[in-house]
Amino acid sequence: MKKRIITYRQKIDSLLANADNISPEQWNAILQEHLTQIVFFQHERLVHLIVTVTFAILTMISIVAALMICNPLLYALTLLFLVLLLPYIMHYYTLENEVQKI
Repeated sequence: MKKRIITYRQKIDSLLANADNISPEQWNAILQEHLTQIVFFQHERLVHLIVTVTFAILTMISIVAALMICNPLLYALTLLFLVLLLPYIMHYYTLENEVQKI
């Protein structure tokens, strides 16, 4: 997904840089495709936001539970949630920034 959104943004940037060579009919087709892509990327961003927030909440719950109960399995669960949460945050950060640039 990261590669796709960055490639698409670069494609749009190059189209805008060469705007003089594009006819109005081509611009209409480009605009329709662009609107479709924006809707797709916004949906993708929403899905990743929901997943990221869910993992953040589960991480916080597991941290509190691990501190209150002092069970080694809860420490392992907390570590697992943290390991999964960090890539989700980085991926969502990329999605958010690239959608804003588009």
